[in-house]
Amino acid sequence: VKEVSDESSREKNIRHGHISTLHIWWARRPLASSRASIYAALTFEPKDEEERLKRAHFIANLSKWENSLNRNLIDRARDDILKANNGKKPRVLDPFAGGGAIPLEALRLGCEAYASDLNPVAVLIEKCTLEYPQRYGRKKVEGLYGEKEINPLLEDVKKWGGWVLEEAKKEIGKYYPEEEDGSIPVGYIWARTIKCSNPACGVEIPLVRQTWLAKKDKKKIAYKILPDGNRIEFEIKADEQIDFDPTIGTISRAKVICPRCGSGLSDKETRKQFQEGRAGQRMAVVVLHHPKRQGKIYRLAAEKDLEIFRDAEKHLEKKRQELFDKWGIDPVPDEPTPEGKGRGAERAFSVRNYGLNTWGDLFNSRQKLALITFAENVKQAYASMLKDGYEEEYAKVVVSYLGLFLSRFSSYHCVLVPWQPGYEKVQRAFSRQALGMTWDYTEVNPMSDNVGNWIGLFGDTLETLSHLSQIPQSPISKVTQSSATSLSYPDNFFDGVFTDPPYYDNVPYSYLSDFFYVWLKR
Repeated sequence: VKEVSDESSREKNIRHGHISTLHIWWARRPLASSRASIYAALTFEPKDEEERLKRAHFIANLSKWENSLNRNLIDRARDDILKANNGKKPRVLDPFAGGGAIPLEALRLGCEAYASDLNPVAVLIEKCTLEYPQRYGRKKVEGLYGEKEINPLLEDVKKWGGWVLEEAKKEIGKYYPEEEDGSIPVGYIWARTIKCSNPACGVEIPLVRQTWLAKKDKKKIAYKILPDGNRIEFEIKADEQIDFDPTIGTISRAKVICPRCGSGLSDKETRKQFQEGRAGQRMAVVVLHHPKRQGKIYRLAAEKDLEIFRDAEKHLEKKRQELFDKWGIDPVPDEPTPEGKGRGAERAFSVRNYGLNTWGDLFNSRQKLALITFAENVKQAYASMLKDGYEEEYAKVVVSYLGLFLSRFSSYHCVLVPWQPGYEKVQRAFSRQALGMTWDYTEVNPMSDNVGNWIGLFGDTLETLSHLSQIPQSPISKVTQSSATSLSYPDNFFDGVFTDPPYYDNVPYSYLSDFFYVWLKR
């Protein structure tokens, strides 16, 4: 148990090929403990102490991530399960399948895997994890030197994912222009703003938690907040030039101190300005990277950056109307965000307190433009596949990965994405099982080569799809959308039920997943 627990813990840091990189799902079970538990429960009890120790050693090895595609170990585990079940492949059900970890491990161990969930986002993740790689991920063809195995699904997802990016670049690449020296904008750091309540001051206060940009042993950069007449300005300082404490910002727990006059605003006053639509936002810093140099460069946002942003806003207005006419729904999600009523939801959603009342409010104008452009191109990719002669069902499978990827992409392209100075990169929304307010956020360039860009995130999807396609064929992997209280299977149909049911409203899955559902819907 200790060794399996250690493997389960270590798994949190594994990215390449792991299903956690296919899409966010909350409270996922580790693959290691899922695999070990299913194997142990479906095989004979050891006869004696010697056999028990051998079995324990085998289970510890079987649970390692490095052995998840080890044919010798997997085949032996499958044989052991068959022997214990009279040569019949056990039917295994997880009626709360969520991100699909438990049914995936049942499938890996040669069982007939049945998964269901009530949530449509979970069901799509499960289909892309369990069904599609098994059905379409491997094909034997005659090559020059005999028969060989190919992965047409992987190649098509790769091809059309690249196509979507290129089409988006043609339309919106101009809104993320290179600098004259060839540096590429990685992201733009924004601060929300409110007015100082002191009548003698009234300055627009940038709301920032702290002002570090880079905080490493050999590189320290921060921006200083400078009151200048009736306006707040910024100045970037590095290393020994830093003559202030960058950990002190202007806001903490929604309470604000004006850097010009020292007046304070209570959390209630702060929320009121947001709710009444009096809050604004301001671009503070542009983060750059030169392809031929190491590290990030920082400069203050200039008028030209705002002009480009305003041009993107104009493009958004026009495109939004065009797509509305074509799709029949607003391309920018206009569905309401959760009100935060109920024990779990209240903790998880503070965005409603700040006037962010629709899901579209969680994205700035250029982010909205980027996301609806990518969404449009995913839809067009499907139409192009059909035009090229793809079977309709297979084209749906390919576009499911593109849609799921765009959905995951949206968590890096919203106004809830903070800058991490210790790593000089962004942190996606959902660093915890909640959508909390972010005062200063980073707008990522989707075409750059930094965290959150299309190419990097898409590479994760391809690695996971490759891993899933290499799992030995299993007889059945079936995913359905249904409630666990009304399953459509007859009595005594299953040999085992392995599940991790939700714990009341500890994680408000339905509310959280609507962040993605509204984009998948489009």
